[in-house]
Amino acid sequence: MTQHAFRLNAIAALCACWPLAVLAAGQPANEPADEPTTTQQGPMNVVVVTGSRSEHASFDLPAAIDVIDASQIRDTQPRVNASEALAAVPGLVARDRQNYAQDLQISSRGFGARSAFGVRGVRLIADGIPATMPDGQGQAATFNLDMAERIEVLRGPFSALYGNHSGGVVQLFTRDPKGPPSIETSVSAGSYGMRKFDLNAQGESNGIGYLIDASRFDTDGFRDHGAARRDQAYAKLTMATSPTSRLVLTASGLRQDDTQDPLGVTWATYQRDPRAGEIDTTDTVTPQRTLAERYNTRKSIDHKQAGLTWEQRFGANRLQVTAYGGNRRVVQYQSFSRGFQAPPTHSGGVVDFDRDFLGLDVNWRDVRELAGGTLRTTVGIDSGRSTDARQGFENFVGTEFGVRGNLRRDEENKVSNIDPYLQAEWEREQWVVTAGLRHSRVKFDVADYYLSNGNDSGAVRYNHTTPLVGVLYKVSPTLNVYTSAARGFETPTLNEVFYSGSGAGFNFNLQPATSTHLEAGIKAFIGSNMRVNAALFQVKTQDELVVDVSSGGRTSYRNASATLRQGGELSLDADLGAGWSAKLALSALRAIYDEGFGTVPEGSRLPGVPRTSFYGELGWKEANGRYGAALETIANGRVFAEDTNTAQPAPGYGIVNLRAQAKQEWSGWTIKQFARLNNVFDKQYVGSVIVGDANRRFYEGAPGRNWVLGVSGQYQF
Repeated sequence: MTQHAFRLNAIAALCACWPLAVLAAGQPANEPADEPTTTQQGPMNVVVVTGSRSEHASFDLPAAIDVIDASQIRDTQPRVNASEALAAVPGLVARDRQNYAQDLQISSRGFGARSAFGVRGVRLIADGIPATMPDGQGQAATFNLDMAERIEVLRGPFSALYGNHSGGVVQLFTRDPKGPPSIETSVSAGSYGMRKFDLNAQGESNGIGYLIDASRFDTDGFRDHGAARRDQAYAKLTMATSPTSRLVLTASGLRQDDTQDPLGVTWATYQRDPRAGEIDTTDTVTPQRTLAERYNTRKSIDHKQAGLTWEQRFGANRLQVTAYGGNRRVVQYQSFSRGFQAPPTHSGGVVDFDRDFLGLDVNWRDVRELAGGTLRTTVGIDSGRSTDARQGFENFVGTEFGVRGNLRRDEENKVSNIDPYLQAEWEREQWVVTAGLRHSRVKFDVADYYLSNGNDSGAVRYNHTTPLVGVLYKVSPTLNVYTSAARGFETPTLNEVFYSGSGAGFNFNLQPATSTHLEAGIKAFIGSNMRVNAALFQVKTQDELVVDVSSGGRTSYRNASATLRQGGELSLDADLGAGWSAKLALSALRAIYDEGFGTVPEGSRLPGVPRTSFYGELGWKEANGRYGAALETIANGRVFAEDTNTAQPAPGYGIVNLRAQAKQEWSGWTIKQFARLNNVFDKQYVGSVIVGDANRRFYEGAPGRNWVLGVSGQYQF
């Protein structure tokens, strides 16, 4: 699609949704609603904990924060990828790469777009327990969407209070067990051999609740060599240990055996067939074999963790302790190999690491009267540690590729952080003033046991203090305005220091990126049935971390010069009456290199970051919730694949999805069905790009028209 065609599609999408906003704005004006409080929960004003670290009406928080509720996550989705629900959040881009070996690409205001795999630049949290390691690398696949109650997405300055990252926070909360025992099973199936089965049980009695869930997901893959199987398990135990205290225990597991990696492809290959893999032109034995097939690129993951959260209340004050630990084992076969003349510095194409991790967060919340207002103060300390036993092997034996060969790397990697933090909020009449401070200390230690290519042992330490200030003014009970500012801090991840540009050992010379965030916004209720949030922001970053060389699954990084991000976000939620509703999320982002470096000229666009993103939805639901349907529109601007912006960018696109749902209740049973038809008009588009690939295999195709059907049944004893 040309840029001109994308603009026409975007204009058409906006025109289609504009009447919805006009209709909603034209509803009869009711009496002004009471000022939102933390007791009012619903689609218009939900209670959040992200940002303030305690229950808070999102309307009164001086930050850009959106909430995705259980119905959006569970009722009309197969619940395989978090990107299913995150598409409706402005400022956030969540890309399903159709590659379950590399996980989702999630970026917030442009932070995290460069990630070759997993999530970085955005902090992931599940039930208060980090899904992001101390170095800033996280895995969205560990989220259990089947049991999700809501997802909170925080963007902008307030995210600085969560430590080592710059872009935002995505926090998932699972549902609490309630009431008599129940058991539920769900089955879904769809295009490209997609199928999923889930079984869960829950109940609560005498202050003790339990929740158990297990699922299996399989797919043949949209892209060639993209098959995957994912097994997940989750358990939650809640206990009221006293009238003023509560203990929550959680345990989860994720297992993926030999998940195929289809790799990226060149623009020519993508145009020929978006599902095809890249042909290995050096393969003289089987000339039409793809790189993924020749090297049998794949990844196996075994992730297990457990955690506890204990909370003791002392009137309005509270002590909270969160502790967790786990193990992550990964074996990955890449398409990178130097063949039979591999130099001593080459670490091989097979990655094998066994990681133990643990962490602790202790915080105290104090509430008291001060100067005619209420002061809420949270002081705490957050610490984490991960230890990897890591080896690397050649990915060939003799003339056979894709098998484990000679040892090329053997080391122990340790990453630890300790972050004391302080956050205070003072509220008086129309004013809410927030301030915070966090001091981050992150340490990397490497012990090298493979010494034939030299000793790469070493250590590096990063320290930074991130301040925050925010002010919100309540113009009226239905209109708030706010402004906030913060300093951000983002270290390299362990994977980003693994290689220098020459491929020889660790890159201990990488510096952390520091950023200055500014934001201003409004939050408004229009009548009693519409809520609008809008924000303008600017982020200036020094020493931005960028891709240096990326090839065959191995990526090295460097520090660039200054970058600039300027943009705006708009979201609208409206109840149009008679069961009709509308949602809109619109983002505009100018993300550029504010100074040139190397061959990259000043003003070049940051790769992986669309200039515009749009989500629109028109839905209808029967009064008793028995039937419903909706039309969704998703559009994104073009995306550059590398820093100089000279390679073919992934064109902008717009797609339309349809969904329908139904529910029946009978004799203790609740039966639900849903159907989805995605990409109704069978648009061909690039779903994601691999930033900076040295072989220009940047592009990862997205599915054309595809379908999903699902049914679930719950029995209440």
